[in-house]
Amino acid sequence: MDLLHDRCAGLDVSKKDVKACVRSPGARANQRHTEVRTFATTTNALLQLRDWLVGQGVTLIAMEATGDYWRPPFYVLEDDLNVILVNPAHAKGLPGRKSDVTDSMWLAQLAECGLLKASFVPPTPIRQLRDLTRYRTTLSREHTREAARLEKELEDAGIKISSVATDILGVSGRAMLEALIAGERDPQVLAQMAKGRMRTKITPLTQALVGRFGQHHAFLCRMHLDRLDALDQDIAKLSTRIEQALEPFRETLARLDTIPGVGRDVAEVIIAETGADMSRFPTPGHLASWAGVAPGLNQSGERNKPAHTRHGDHWLTGALGVAAMAANRTKDTTFLGARYRRLARRIGKLKALVAIEHSILTAVWHVLSENTDYHDLGGDYHAKRDPQRALRRITRDANRLGYTVRFDPIQAA
Repeated sequence: MDLLHDRCAGLDVSKKDVKACVRSPGARANQRHTEVRTFATTTNALLQLRDWLVGQGVTLIAMEATGDYWRPPFYVLEDDLNVILVNPAHAKGLPGRKSDVTDSMWLAQLAECGLLKASFVPPTPIRQLRDLTRYRTTLSREHTREAARLEKELEDAGIKISSVATDILGVSGRAMLEALIAGERDPQVLAQMAKGRMRTKITPLTQALVGRFGQHHAFLCRMHLDRLDALDQDIAKLSTRIEQALEPFRETLARLDTIPGVGRDVAEVIIAETGADMSRFPTPGHLASWAGVAPGLNQSGERNKPAHTRHGDHWLTGALGVAAMAANRTKDTTFLGARYRRLARRIGKLKALVAIEHSILTAVWHVLSENTDYHDLGGDYHAKRDPQRALRRITRDANRLGYTVRFDPIQAA
């Protein structure tokens, strides 16, 4: 096999050390010289690794994405050397004889022949934005779990506010909880704290507020509410910092907001995860495959076996799931809403959700690549594309109900 890089290196990174293998031309023709050294993962040791690689004249460095351990070596080397981050699945060696040294040697051999594909590593500003949006997502999920713990505590006390109120942490629910914690036990007094539309539910609220709420429940509910307030404050701080970091992307955010289901938070995650640079993804299919919302493929001979979607950027797919569920609730006047209802009848709701995520990401690719707003195809897109199929479906549904139908074209005036 032809060599594309005369001097290349492979790095196998662990928590405490890095095994570095450098392959270079040997003393004879068609001979390769291999040298392996071990460096610690402290900053000073990584700087020594960089100096050694520069002194060896290395033109390409390949390293596996091992958890978060790849970050320190990559950040030290990326400014002075050509280093690529590789998906471990693309560089998996043969089983039986595996060690950190052999892994680094195998990476170097693959790299010198150009058999490794670089993973997407965004620039520093986007990496920092990722940290902010991912931490906010983590805190939002913790907020949801803490609210569930609060509801569980109320159920233990026999307080059934959640059976009447949609949000127990709304203005009305919060006032009732604070009064319960303060010692108020009269259900009629508690129910009168309802505000707005909750005033129409005073009677069921009175019944729901009868329970066995004691000091033990008051202590735990106080802790849950304090924790929820602290999470709200942290999420607000992160949102402010994210808004400042996204100032250069104000126009991009506005364009993404035109896609049905994509709100401000989802648009921020899309920019943080993709970098808003679609030049790294040649087609929408490449972006969908990288994100993990593309259909799987498992074909052998003439048989297509069931295949799941690939593992991708779960932070991005989580945001796309929120956008897809919001788009599904839109009316049939939108393409995404009509597409979901059309697919759900045939392949089920869960698979239809993934298909909508794919459609949203395709729209994102076009919006960011062409710097244009989202253009909705309309809920009747498929009917207009294949009118005869739509007529057959209407006829089939009518026949099931015991009717016969006849279609006459509208006469032009």
